[in-house]
Amino acid sequence: MLQAQETVSSDTILMGSRFKITIVEQNRETAHQKINQIITEIVRIEDLISDWRAWSQVSEVNKNAGIKAVKVDREVLELTQRAIHFSKLSQGAFDISFAAMDRIWRFDDSMEQLPTAEEIRQAIQHIDYRNIIIDEKHSTIFLKNKGMKIGFGATGKGYAAYKASEYAKSLGILAGIIDASGDIQTWGKQPNGAPWSIGITNPKKRGKFLDILYFTNAAVATSGDYEKFLMIDGKRYSHIINPKTGMPSTGLTSVTVIGPNAEMCNGFSTSLMVLGKKDGLKLINQHPDYAAMMMTDSGKIIKSKHYRRVKRYLK
Repeated sequence: MLQAQETVSSDTILMGSRFKITIVEQNRETAHQKINQIITEIVRIEDLISDWRAWSQVSEVNKNAGIKAVKVDREVLELTQRAIHFSKLSQGAFDISFAAMDRIWRFDDSMEQLPTAEEIRQAIQHIDYRNIIIDEKHSTIFLKNKGMKIGFGATGKGYAAYKASEYAKSLGILAGIIDASGDIQTWGKQPNGAPWSIGITNPKKRGKFLDILYFTNAAVATSGDYEKFLMIDGKRYSHIINPKTGMPSTGLTSVTVIGPNAEMCNGFSTSLMVLGKKDGLKLINQHPDYAAMMMTDSGKIIKSKHYRRVKRYLK
């Protein structure tokens, strides 16, 4: 007799964040073996793209900024191309080269005062996605100016969640969730045949939800200023930086984006946080496969034009 299917989960720290991997399997021992294989796949991605790991290809690109082009795997090249595409879509509100800002902003409780105007000016001069040169033929990336730096803090976890779900499918896993600290990719259904249910946190009322999503093959990503921030002189500063001003984004407390792909949801949520309500809605409304729910700093909830339709379609 076949064993009944059940959900098996594992929590671990990857890419500096908490990942929860949940899969549907009949055999618990086999399930844990497959989860370990999925973790190995995520570590592989981290080793490629983490700018915190000195041996990664992205770190090699950054070390050679203004010096020479660096040959990278096709996967890294294409991930960079998609990030540049987002930079263009958002007119620079999202910028893959914003990583240069990490030299002056630290969200680890070690900052006691704001960066000076001169420090911000110096960092901003290194930010411009248009100075990233891609050579498809030779699979190289070149950062034109010294001091430039690329990083995948805004799309990397979403990409890892999506790739991990695709890898899980290749292992014969018919259903599951990859939750990369809120950047979530789902596939298939729960053992009882129901879709996965995901709650959107209400930043103003913790423990409450703004909405409950029911997904089968879909993704969701949330960007917000309520979990990672600085408090200086009684004022809160978001970890999401506007690449054009060098200052934390303002106006929106959180943005949740839903759609088919976690990497895209991740990129959109960050872009919308920086763009703000008006320009953010204008951008997301141009992409009918994706939709957003925003909360303003005053607590007002705003849904993009396609929110109800996309939510229903992804169930």
